[in-house]
Amino acid sequence: MSLQNPVFIPGPTNIPDSLRKACDMPTMDHRSTDFADILHPALKGVKEILKSKTADIFIFPSTGTGGWETAISNTLAAGDSVLAARNGMFSSRWIEMCQRYGLKVKVIDLPWGEGLPADRYHEILAADKAHEIKCVLATHNETATGVCSDIAAVRQAIDEAKHPALLFVDGVSSIGSIDFRFDEWKVDIAVTGSQKGFMLPAGLAILGLSQKALARTSTAGLNPAFFNIRDMADNYASNAYPYTPPIGLLQGLKTSCQMLLDEGLHQVFARHHRIAEGVRRAVKAWSMPLCAMSPNLYSDTVSAIRTPEGFNSTDIVTHAANKYGVAFGVGLGQVAGKVFRIGHLGSLTDVMALSGIATAEMCMVDLGLDIKLGSGIAVAQDYYRTDH
Repeated sequence: MSLQNPVFIPGPTNIPDSLRKACDMPTMDHRSTDFADILHPALKGVKEILKSKTADIFIFPSTGTGGWETAISNTLAAGDSVLAARNGMFSSRWIEMCQRYGLKVKVIDLPWGEGLPADRYHEILAADKAHEIKCVLATHNETATGVCSDIAAVRQAIDEAKHPALLFVDGVSSIGSIDFRFDEWKVDIAVTGSQKGFMLPAGLAILGLSQKALARTSTAGLNPAFFNIRDMADNYASNAYPYTPPIGLLQGLKTSCQMLLDEGLHQVFARHHRIAEGVRRAVKAWSMPLCAMSPNLYSDTVSAIRTPEGFNSTDIVTHAANKYGVAFGVGLGQVAGKVFRIGHLGSLTDVMALSGIATAEMCMVDLGLDIKLGSGIAVAQDYYRTDH
């Protein structure tokens, strides 16, 4: 694998030089007053990217998975009921995590490629007259299938059912790349990580909590140690961490947030949509369907591309790595061997995207698929040349 080539996996994403340099800093005494100049701007930046004026931000040394464990263990107790839809690998993992914690999970099983069913959420919540369901889990962007669901519709379903359940949203592969509206959607906990839209190395679990969710942390029964929200909040008040913080990554996060805000969130989201649309047009030129079942579900951060029946899609990923030194994403879970994924998020440009499209074409032609060399590139070029 050549480290000179950009990666086209849906995370970790390409790291701009400015962010690598921001993370590369000498040792600092994390108990000194200087640490506050890194911590608080990072927290403030994340809050702005979530489009929130009310959320409390918490950053733990971990990944998005650790962020979900933080959400669950701080607000729920063993035996609590939660409602979740399973429509891909990552929604499945959050369900399994809840079950390991002894939570009762009401699962809505969906074909992989479908979006979250707001109508089913409403039906189940409306029938829950005793309000036994304590929270709703919603995966905003299912990274395994390239499906982006409508969180506003999920919130509307909860409200119309007049149900007090908390709304937990997995924004790991959306926040910082796709429009996310914490306050407007009345999200109670949003979870993401440092290695995708924030364009940093893996190592930070990033959460936004509503005041309703924060209040629940004082009464929940699981009482975690490392991922303890109350301990972290108490230490933030004195410009500290309850243990040694990852200062270099926090400095990177501070810089990343400023980069995104300087570009303008509207422009960040428009850039991701433009790059994604170029990839989608190339895929259409190849006469290959996306895993996402309808255009309103297409993700602007990752496209999962179905290959012909009987062809092992993993061969494309392996061939790209071995012959061209380029990384694409393999299919996961139910779509393993059936799709390959092109990640188009984070630090990426039209020109970089064209190199990924060209490489995918070369691989498919090399492997004998009925693809005309240059077909996808041509339509993507035409699209990128126009103003949007």
